[in-house]
Amino acid sequence: MANTKIDNLANEIMEGLKEYADLASDDVKKAVRKAGNTVRKEIAASAPIDTGKYAKSWSVKKTKETSNSLEVTVHSKNRYQLAHLLEHGHAKRGGGRVAARPHIAQTEQSAVETLESEIAKALGGH
Repeated sequence: MANTKIDNLANEIMEGLKEYADLASDDVKKAVRKAGNTVRKEIAASAPIDTGKYAKSWSVKKTKETSNSLEVTVHSKNRYQLAHLLEHGHAKRGGGRVAARPHIAQTEQSAVETLESEIAKALGGH
């Protein structure tokens, strides 16, 4: 009889841990989605504006999702060639250089900090 109660206790503990893991992974996925959208908005807001098409080209794409993880990619849909040139500057055809206009790196660092705090806040609530 004693073994049956211990077996039930072990099953209950495992069930509780699985439930917590499911809730935690859902919260982490929400935080990743939120961070991805925030990065997209911040890059679009700080991007150099000529016609505005470059700033509008940024989007968030779900790259990989499993039952307990989510990976998103923030990218420029149709102006991706410009991202590197604008971020780091480039040589001009007739000589000289075009100055760098950093707008991605600063947003990336901010997003990492935001994601870490969102995850800590979400997991602290359980």
